[in-house]
Amino acid sequence: RCNDSDRGYVRLERPPTRLFVVFDAEGGEIEAVQNVSLDVRPGEFVSLIGPSGCGKSTLLNMGAGFVRPSGGQVLLDARPIAGPGSDRGVVFQQYLLFPHLTVLENVAYGPRAHRVTADRARAIAREWLARMGLAALADAHPPTLSGGEAQRVALARALASGPRLLLLDEPLAALDVSARSLVRRELRTQLAGFAGVRVLVTHDPVDALTLADRLVVMERGHVVQEGDVLEVALRPRSDFVADLVGVNLLRGRASGGTLTLESGAGVAIPDRAEGELFAAIRPSAVSLCLARPEGSPRNVFPGTVASVECGSERCRVRLDGPVPLVVEVTPSAVRDLGLAEGRGVWASFKATEVATYLV
Repeated sequence: RCNDSDRGYVRLERPPTRLFVVFDAEGGEIEAVQNVSLDVRPGEFVSLIGPSGCGKSTLLNMGAGFVRPSGGQVLLDARPIAGPGSDRGVVFQQYLLFPHLTVLENVAYGPRAHRVTADRARAIAREWLARMGLAALADAHPPTLSGGEAQRVALARALASGPRLLLLDEPLAALDVSARSLVRRELRTQLAGFAGVRVLVTHDPVDALTLADRLVVMERGHVVQEGDVLEVALRPRSDFVADLVGVNLLRGRASGGTLTLESGAGVAIPDRAEGELFAAIRPSAVSLCLARPEGSPRNVFPGTVASVECGSERCRVRLDGPVPLVVEVTPSAVRDLGLAEGRGVWASFKATEVATYLV
């Protein structure tokens, strides 16, 4: 709104696209999502992330208008969403392209469904295919496409109607590992100029951390943490988030320079503090030995190897004990120490490697 008293007029401008979800369903018909409030602003790329069954896809389907909440409301541009509409575009996990239609006809379907003339709909479709680098595939049928090509056609179809809200439900899940990295970069580039609201649902931390501006973490139907990628990465507030960003998360009561965990173990922290605190420790900051180590680390704890998972360069060793930890070591360290399930070890880390923050 702009009020210019000197010229004696008021100019009213259409407010920017904004998605606002308020949902309170204690004991309601839909139990997948409870007591969730989500506000997504114009131009934001927000990722809903969480384990399977946490309610993120249900929340996305509410935004699409496919599911009606049993309480609360879903608003787009301050207007309630009552069902599917042309102001929303959806890219489904399996893309759901029409196999009997050509690529051009698939992309033109959205505009045609909203009463755009056939010629105009085809012109819009050709424009979007050109943007996606798919102009040469206009006459192809979906069964002949690669996974990456199908993903781009599905995205073009979602955008061809000019939506103000774009909803992406696990858009890379159907791709093999070799294609995901390339398509992920392409997706980020393709959506960079989209001025509306973008919401991505995924359980893949790489997709969430590389695509989104803001993360909304869900567990058991609730939002447990939200913030920009760096904030969430530096200060996880649940075990799931800690695993997501690759850190150990401990919780206890601080007194002086010690954080006492529920197990009774005392963890030395770098600064004096009082009250309930979270402590985050990078797995690479923890050392493993077969005998109790001597030296400078103030934190030394016994543990038992619960599991060992090895990649080409690093191995993640999960320890049970008074201070449960995940430790990153080299494959050669696994061999030299004979690390295997049930093996007793000692874990150590410096107090200066512990980052603390309020619960």
